[in-house]
Parts: sequence; structure tokens; C-alpha cells
Amino acid sequence: MERLPRLKTSDHYPFLLLHVGTNDTAKNDFEQITADYVALGRRIKEFEAQVVFSSILPVEGKGLGRDRPIVEVNVEVNIEGEMTYSEREPDENQTISEVFILVGFSYLTRLQILLFLVFLVIYLVTLVGNLLIILLIKLNPSLHTPMYFFLLNLSFLEICYTSSVVPQLLAHLLVEQKTLSIAGCAAQMYIFTIMGLTECCLLAAMAYDRYIAICNPLHYRTIMSGQVCAQLVGASWTIGILVEVAQTTWIFSLPFCGSNRIHHFFCDIPPVIKRACTDTSKNQIVVLALSVLFIMSPFLLIILSYICIISTILKLPSVEGRRKAFSTCSSHLMVVTLFYGTALFTYLRPKSISTPEGDQLISLMYTVVTPVLNPIIYTLRNKERN
Repeated sequence: MERLPRLKTSDHYPFLLLHVGTNDTAKNDFEQITADYVALGRRIKEFEAQVVFSSILPVEGKGLGRDRPIVEVNVEVNIEGEMTYSEREPDENQTISEVFILVGFSYLTRLQILLFLVFLVIYLVTLVGNLLIILLIKLNPSLHTPMYFFLLNLSFLEICYTSSVVPQLLAHLLVEQKTLSIAGCAAQMYIFTIMGLTECCLLAAMAYDRYIAICNPLHYRTIMSGQVCAQLVGASWTIGILVEVAQTTWIFSLPFCGSNRIHHFFCDIPPVIKRACTDTSKNQIVVLALSVLFIMSPFLLIILSYICIISTILKLPSVEGRRKAFSTCSSHLMVVTLFYGTALFTYLRPKSISTPEGDQLISLMYTVVTPVLNPIIYTLRNKERN
């Protein structure tokens, strides 16, 4: 209301107060509601009238399912409390050149502090757990073997991977303006995607290591020499960097326009591409092709390795021998299941079953939960077969 000019007694000042209806959030989708009210505000401004939107209050007893669209409409139409409609509201062709707004968990207004504490504890446990694994492997000469060399690199990747997302998420849970510059968004996507693809390739290298250890144990130390291990890790990093630098650079060469609000808690590929104001069908095809080629290929190599591993284990004469052989790869198999299960479901599932809330929950699994589970899984039982 402070933005309205001061009135004089002789002024004729057309004024209209509009209340965004609660029932709209139950009948129409988010994009339709916000588009309707923004268009209505502009139409009124054409008649040189001032328009004020009053915010929608959450419906008591209706639960988060109703509170989420109510809060998001309030934010999108810029009407938290009572605010005057402004011409600064971006139109469909207005270019985004400065910042994105990460809506994230804004709809969980009463749980922001609780979420902050939960994610902070998980993040600290992730850092401590993976750092301890790195230190133990470095300081213990008996652990200077191929399997633990790969595990050291995996722990380092997990630290970088989760650190590209969680600190920014924690900061946004404490502030109302959840903004991130386009350059910052690009940097986050570079790091996150590079670490993610590198981890895919590294998990495939670890599967190959377990295949040699179980299926060809007599030649294990000859085949998995220090040089070969370094080459496998180097190849993982090279593929991750080259592919994701090219892909992310291409994405951020697109023009972004319209609303600068990203309905996610970090700059993931799908929600960022939605902000592009050009035909992104080719980009989406390329993203899908890269996902199939560079994510599915390591996954298929892992499956092939474990088919051979299981076949070999089943042929062992003693139960104790089968148990010991399986124990050497069970941790890796659990990590692969967690990582690939959530990643494949996120990037390869049909859009028809995708929702912003569902996408965020799944993303939490592979950005927050999986990195904290990995050191726990590997330290519970990880005996190497000699």
C-alpha cells in the first residue's frame, strides 16, 4: 500500500481490491491461476486503475495438499500479505538476465526451521562419515588396495556432490528471498552434473573390480594394478567433465524468459530447461540421449558384471565360500541400487506422473539421503576377498 501515491481531496483515484479465491486452488492448476490473475491485473491497469490483490489464507484443516498451491500462488502473483500489483511482473517474453528464485520448500512455511535442522545434521554426518573413510584409507597401509582406492574416490565424490546442493538449500531455508544468480545456478549445475556422471562411471569401475576379484581371483593383482585403477578413475572424471560441461554450457546458452521462479530447491536440468523461452524439444532429446548413453551404459556394465559375479558365486561348492564372496560386493550393490534407482526414476520417468513435490522428494534421496547412507553401508560390512 505504501507504493500508492498520496491522495488529495480533489483526486479521482480508481481503485479495485481483488481477493484470490481459495476455491481456485482446488479446481485449477498453479500455472492457470497465476496466469489468470496476472492478466486480470494488467487489464485493470489499462484503465489507469490501481489494483491490489489480497493474499489467500491457508485453509485450516485441509493439509499441505491445499496449503502448497495457496502459498505458491501468493508468491507467484507477488501478493504476500496485501501488495499492490506492479508492472514489474515479468511477461512471457521478458528476458531473465539476473537471478532465479528457487521456490523449493516455500510451501512448507511452518517447517522451514525443522527442515533446516534435519538437513544440517544429515549434511554434517555425510561430511564426517566420508572424511573418516578417506582418512582411514590414507592412514592404514593394509587398505591400500584397488577396492579401497575406488572407495576413497567415491567418498570424495560424495562430499563434492552433496556440497554443491545442501549448503545453498540450508541458506534458503532461513531466508525469504530464495534467489540465486544465473551464474550461480550454472556453477551449481556444472558441479552437480559432473559429480553425478563421474559417480556413475566410478560405480561401473568398482563393479569391474569386483568382477575380477570374484571371477578371476588368481590374476586379480596383475589385472587391477595401480596404473589400471588410476586409469579407470581418470576415465570416469574425464567422461564426467567433458560431457557435463558441454551439456550445461548448451543449456545456459538458451534464452530464459517469463517467470524466473524455479519450482525446485536447486538448479537441476529439467526445471531450468522449463524456463527457456525457445523450443527446447531438441535439448530435451539430447538430455535424454546423453542420459541413455552415459548413465545407462555404466548401469548396463554393472548389471553384466553382477550377472557374471552371481553366476560364479552360485558355482562355489561351500556355503561359507558363497557367503564370503557375496559379502565382498554386497555394499557396492546396495549403493548402486540407491543411486541408480532414484536417478533413473527422476530422469527417465514419463512427464505425466511428474509433480513438483514428487520431483523434490526424489531429488532429496540422491542429493541428501544417499550420500549419508554410503559411508554407513560401507563401514557396516566391507571385507575384501583375498
